[in-house]
Parts: sequence; C-alpha cells; structure tokens
Amino acid sequence: MGRGRALAGVGGCAALGAAACWAAPAPAVHVPRLAGAFGLPLTLERSSAAALTFDDGPHPLGTPAVMEHLAAAGVRATFFVVGEAVERAPSLVQELAAAGHELAVHGYRHRLLLGRRGAALRDELERCLDLLGGLTGRRPRLYRPPHGIFSVGGIGVVRRAGLEPLLWSRWGRDWERRATPERVAERAAAGLRPGDVVLLHDSDRYSASGSWRVTAAALPSILESAAAAGVPLVAASQSR
Repeated sequence: MGRGRALAGVGGCAALGAAACWAAPAPAVHVPRLAGAFGLPLTLERSSAAALTFDDGPHPLGTPAVMEHLAAAGVRATFFVVGEAVERAPSLVQELAAAGHELAVHGYRHRLLLGRRGAALRDELERCLDLLGGLTGRRPRLYRPPHGIFSVGGIGVVRRAGLEPLLWSRWGRDWERRATPERVAERAAAGLRPGDVVLLHDSDRYSASGSWRVTAAALPSILESAAAAGVPLVAASQSR
C-alpha cells in the first residue's frame, strides 16, 4: 500500500517546521501526489469495480434507508463507523455485518486528527476496534479519518494498529445544507471509473440536519448510473 512512499513523505516533511510537518498530509485527499507520497490511497489498485463507502454512521434512520436501497440492488458497501454512534445503535452494526457489508473505522469520536496526541488516538482506535470486534466477531481492516484529514503522527498510529488508510476519489458532498439528490448523484457517479472510491454519508450527526435523506434519495440514481456504466459497486475490501 506504498509504505516506501509513506516514509518518503515523512522524510520530505522533516525539513519543515514541526507544526507544518505534523500537518503535511492534511490536504492529501485533494492532492494525489501528496497522497501517494504518504501512502494514502484515494482509489483501489488494479480493480475492475468501484468502492461505495459511507461515513459517520450508524444512524437510526439514515443507515436503514441506505441499506434498503443497497439490498434492492444487491450491492454491498463499506461503512466507516464512529464508535460513539455504534454504542448508541449496536444492533444496526450487527445488521450491517449480517447483510454482508464491510465495517471500517472512522474513529471513536468525530474529531480532527491534527490536534490529537498519538496515545489518545491509539486508545480511541483500540476502543473502537474492540467494540466492533465484539459486535461482529471481525476486526476491521480499513480506517478513514474524520474529514479525510491525516496528521503525520496519525498515519503511524493507524498503521501500528493494523489498519489500512483509505480516502476517496469521488464524493457526493451530501453533507452540505444545499445538497440535492440530483447534484449528489451527479457528483458521485457521473464518469464513474473502475478503481474509484465513492464517499457518501448515512448520518447527519456531524453535518446538515436531515442530510441523510438527500443521500438516500440520491442512491438509486447512483446505483443505476454505475450499472449503466458497467462498473460494479462493491465494499472496498471485496476488490482486494
């Protein structure tokens, strides 16, 4: 997954000031060369499918609404869940796992990594991993930080926890207050290509109120567009 590139990225930022070095990978999701330097994948390697991913859940209304559309289309996705939300709705996590969806880690709380110390992040990751393992019997493989923003220290903590980072190459911007189902679907699926990683959200806990309704309304169009383009949508680890 590019550990050599990651070390090169860390070495390359060593000449900067401490604060600048710590935050160097923060814009990686928007700068592919920077993502490559730090070994932070934006896409799936050598895949004929695209990954469909959802952040910020589980949510008592948004997650079931998304699951219903996925079940109708026979599509499995990756859900990057937040530990504190899992504790509020553990049965939803079990339903996701039973339906064949992949559970991945989005942190125990939805906080930026830039201000987090390594020990605190490590403890929160282990808490989240233990929680998910106890509910599903499986240890997650993937991690995505809140807002997609990594710190140098955060990358190391995540890898030492046995997790693989995964960002995204396409997003619906479905968290925005002015988002519409039509615009979300266009951003997420127009020109979809094999290897793309699509970011959506099944919760409004950290975004505009009711935004999960927009996501759910956009999802049928996204699924139809992917099918018409001949690009299967899968859970991220299914392609590996």
